[in-house]
Amino acid sequence: MYKLYSFARPILFALDAEAAHDVSLAALDRAARTGIAQAMAPRLRTSPLTVMGIEFPNRVGLAAGLDKNAAHLDGLATLGFGFLEVGTVTPRAQPGNPKPRMFRVPRAHALVNRLGFNNEGVAALLANVERARYRGVLGINIGRNFDTPNERAGDDYASCLAAVYAKASYVTVNVSSPNTKGLRDLQAEDALAALLARLKREQSGLAQMHGRYVPLAIKIAPDLADDAVRGLARVLVAQKMDAVIATNTTVARDKVQGLPHAEETGGLSGAPLFERSTAVVRLLARALDGALPIIGVGGIERGEQARAKLDAGASLVQLYTGLVYRGPALVAECVRATAKLGSDPITKL
Repeated sequence: MYKLYSFARPILFALDAEAAHDVSLAALDRAARTGIAQAMAPRLRTSPLTVMGIEFPNRVGLAAGLDKNAAHLDGLATLGFGFLEVGTVTPRAQPGNPKPRMFRVPRAHALVNRLGFNNEGVAALLANVERARYRGVLGINIGRNFDTPNERAGDDYASCLAAVYAKASYVTVNVSSPNTKGLRDLQAEDALAALLARLKREQSGLAQMHGRYVPLAIKIAPDLADDAVRGLARVLVAQKMDAVIATNTTVARDKVQGLPHAEETGGLSGAPLFERSTAVVRLLARALDGALPIIGVGGIERGEQARAKLDAGASLVQLYTGLVYRGPALVAECVRATAKLGSDPITKL
């Protein structure tokens, strides 16, 4: 499967980016159902570590956004990931923004998307999780519906948290997508503190109800000023969050100016994001001083870049756009690169 991707990529790249995404996942699903994907899966040694009180078989996960409805868990599980994060899911189904809404920037190994939390709603996601055979570490990324004002955003997040709690290994609070109007305003310190305080109260009640504690992570934007990142870190510590994911996509275009599709509206991901997202990880690591773990995501397309995220202070890493340009082999490469840390103190977070 891994060698085949080099032959399949030109065909996929001849398709619209979103269509290629759907075709790729459908092919992976078929390969998993027939056992082909399992037979061709890489033989990776486990390097277990505990983060957020969860044991991960390795440090490399799938970032949210690729499998919004948890409809492809069994296929994705064959690629060697240590954990999968699905979503973003909203309480009610919504179509997202009009198509076309995903664009490749091949010369920069980047994507621009303005999908807008297109998903089938939390009930459909949970039905897919129930049907899947996958029993590994599962993160579920939650958001608000596009027509819910920020003043009532807490209702949507609390509703999603309660719905997914029993099925999630951890839950990610997405307040950083640039494709839902006003969503990033929830990263302001006062607004964020109020939202997280409510979700921590919900988490406490759900933990008692279900007899298990499900950690809460928050996913932040790369476009925050350094002082804002430090302020956000203070809020995360004060609200006793369990982890932070750095980062989401960027609205900056300085590294892709003049390239075809670079000026499309939406969030930019891929190679141009690596430097800034890693800088945010480093800044958070200093500000948090070990108070909570960091999951590094953004621009990883080589094993040494995954390792660089860990060197900057992350405990785990996630992949998405690099898979589009490198294919499934990237997962195994990153697992092997990050397994070399051995008994690094990062594993004790």
